Amino acid sequence: MIKRADEMKTDIRSKMRGGSGEAHFTYLMDANEVPHARLFSTITLEPGSSIGEHTHTGEIEYYWILQGEGIVTERDGEKIVKKGDLVITGGGESHAIRNEGSEPLRFLALIILE
Repeated sequence: MIKRADEMKTDIRSKMRGGSGEAHFTYLMDANEVPHARLFSTITLEPGSSIGEHTHTGEIEYYWILQGEGIVTERDGEKIVKKGDLVITGGGESHAIRNEGSEPLRFLALIILE
């Protein structure tokens, strides 16, 4: 199966989870197309945009950084993430991500149900 880029749905969410600016989504697959998952998407945050803190209970969220640099907030503080880094959040933990850089922050987001 090949899913073409022009077949993928897109969405823009403002102030996602209490964050700032907009989060631009490209859904690589619909949730019902990926067993045991509820999200498989790329997300782009323009400079100054963020996704606010949120908790993952009964699921694990993976952010694989594809472009740019961001700041992830976890229980133990803030960490800089950049291209190639993988953020893993689950087990009732929470996280947030923001782009304070000068270029877009783009990452693959995958949420797997536990």
